[in-house]
Amino acid sequence: MNIAKTIRDFREKRKMSQAELATAAGLSTPYISQVETGKKSPTLTSLEKISKALGVPFPILSFLSMDNTDVAEGKQEAFKLVRPAVQAMIEEFFVPE
Repeated sequence: MNIAKTIRDFREKRKMSQAELATAAGLSTPYISQVETGKKSPTLTSLEKISKALGVPFPILSFLSMDNTDVAEGKQEAFKLVRPAVQAMIEEFFVPE
């Protein structure tokens, strides 16, 4: 799972700076920077604030952070097949054009 990359990707797609995201989430800019670089693991409360500030429900943010290593071994192939379609649908609803 790479929540750091997912947060950074959504922030950049929304053309937000780290400072803007921090302000919208009620967190500090250094904290957002540390989360995005993987230097700090965000708390569940912080993740909920960040996802709200990004306009993305937390379960969606969490799903998009998943990779094959997060899925049971017998289901990894199915996950690889389904993930691109699910991601495209999610981005259609939650990523601005």
